[in-house]
Amino acid sequence: YLARKFFCLWAEKTFGQVLPSKARCFYDQKILQKTFGEWKEQWTVCRERKLSRREDNRYRHLLLNLIFKAWRGYVCQQQGKRNKYYIAESHAKKQTMLRTWQHWLVYVDVQRTKHGMQSVALAFRERSCLRVSWAVWRRQHYQKCSGHKMNILALQHWAQSLQFRAWLQWQELYLYTQNEKQKDTRAVTHQQHWELRRCMGAWLGYLNLNRVKKRQNELAQEFHRSRTLRRCFSNWQLSWECRRRMHAHQRDLEKQAAKIALWRVFAHWKHYVVLCVEEAQQCELAEKHYKCHLLV
Repeated sequence: YLARKFFCLWAEKTFGQVLPSKARCFYDQKILQKTFGEWKEQWTVCRERKLSRREDNRYRHLLLNLIFKAWRGYVCQQQGKRNKYYIAESHAKKQTMLRTWQHWLVYVDVQRTKHGMQSVALAFRERSCLRVSWAVWRRQHYQKCSGHKMNILALQHWAQSLQFRAWLQWQELYLYTQNEKQKDTRAVTHQQHWELRRCMGAWLGYLNLNRVKKRQNELAQEFHRSRTLRRCFSNWQLSWECRRRMHAHQRDLEKQAAKIALWRVFAHWKHYVVLCVEEAQQCELAEKHYKCHLLV
């Protein structure tokens, strides 16, 4: 007991009020608290990232739902407008047809009335003019019969001369028309060849343009597929890298926790060994002091 008392007094004078074992325990606790604080901070950062990604996905899904509802309402509104327009157009056509039919019936009635009045007027005019015309015709008939024979002879002579002149003119006109027909056929064939050549050139240009457009569309589709694949691969790679880092960080934390636990066990064992050594030394000192006391 005295040896323990003197040892405590010596330890307080040498190390102060705090013993090395307490200092070691306090140091272990502080390191453990600091390690746990850093791990907790990393865990909160990862949780905040997950929550932010979840909120981004939810916000994107909400936007897509709102856009789809607005598009569906717009399509329904356009369909209703189109149906109303078709109904109004059919009603307008029916009204136009009805008005046209009514005007046509009025026009037919007016035309029938006019034809009846015209037929009555013509009959009256024929009856009134027939008597005067009969007298005039008889007088002119006698005059014509006398001059008819002279006119026949003159007409025969004039017809022969006119026929000869007409023959000459017809012959010249026939030759001129033949030449014009040949020129027209040549011009038509030339025009057809020129039109065919122009159409062929335009068709070849259209084929080349379609080929270029088709090639551009294929290149655009291929570029879009490659870009989409690259973006998906980059997103997958980022997510895989993030998961790999999280797993590696978790493994490091587990290893560090195992090392800390092992170090704490080793520190407790070392402290226990020191205590055992100190107790053995105290026992030896006590035995020596007791032997000395017995010798005295």
